[in-house]
Amino acid sequence: MPLFDLPLAELHEYRPSLRRPDDFDAFWTDTLAEARAAAWSARTTRVDTGLRLVETWDLEFSGYGGHPIRAWVHVPAGTSGPLPTVVQFHGYSGGRGLPWQDHTYAEAGHVQIVMDARGQGWTTLNDTSDPAAEAGQTTIPGVMTRGIRDPHDYYYRRVFTDAAMLVDAARTLPWVDPARVAVAGISQGGGIAIAAAALSEGLAGALVDVPFLCHFERALEITDGMPYAEILTYLSTYRDRADEVARTLSYVDGANLAARADAPVLFSTGLRDITCPPSTVFAAYNAWGGDDRDIVVYPYNAHEGGGEHHVPLRLAFLERVFGA
Repeated sequence: MPLFDLPLAELHEYRPSLRRPDDFDAFWTDTLAEARAAAWSARTTRVDTGLRLVETWDLEFSGYGGHPIRAWVHVPAGTSGPLPTVVQFHGYSGGRGLPWQDHTYAEAGHVQIVMDARGQGWTTLNDTSDPAAEAGQTTIPGVMTRGIRDPHDYYYRRVFTDAAMLVDAARTLPWVDPARVAVAGISQGGGIAIAAAALSEGLAGALVDVPFLCHFERALEITDGMPYAEILTYLSTYRDRADEVARTLSYVDGANLAARADAPVLFSTGLRDITCPPSTVFAAYNAWGGDDRDIVVYPYNAHEGGGEHHVPLRLAFLERVFGA
């Protein structure tokens, strides 16, 4: 894929005018208040994975609407005291996977919590349903248009609330140091990490790689790649719904949510990424509410971004923000 977006110098200065509803902050304050009012105590069950260096628990916690959401909790074996913790979110169509997969942060000495995104899991194992999905609504296959006619019904309102509620639940676990919690994710997971950072207080940091769900209006103009194409397909069929769709998406836009986040953050992007175009990533990065922010740019890469080469940078960032 050739370079197709703005030049890098312009990306660093890219601060678009965004559609931001007047009740944006009230919408999220009320949403979280409702979820916390309905919340119940998290439950954990030990899982025998056959591994000796990492211990795993199956976590069930209270998400949006009090719905049960699942996550894995991976803890360095033999840990007796609270540890810094990474709450991790997965990419589009996936799930938390199997309990013996992906222990990088736990192997680095941190508690690692991996959340299911409700109602996904058509490419990776997922154990969480979406009880609030509206039966009979017209949607395009996938979840991008689920409830898209009203922000109160929209799928990502529920997922972003789940993410913030997981940060709450994580801080109650005996292995977790509540003052040293970071969030992390790639692609959809990066978009969810932005939301979790925006909707949670006192986070130690955020790792946001090639994030999806940012600056929707720009994305729909310059890419027809999936999963944004689900929205394009919907609008090509329901031609009279563009305004209400744009209004709904503005409530979950990572570029709007980023302005609420103030934790230290490390972003990354690939300049040839047609799935999550770099201008959409920079829109969120440049809007970030805190001053401690950095972005790593991979000029020759697409949606894979830095891939495994980026892992040491993530771990170094965590060492810095978690401290001793």
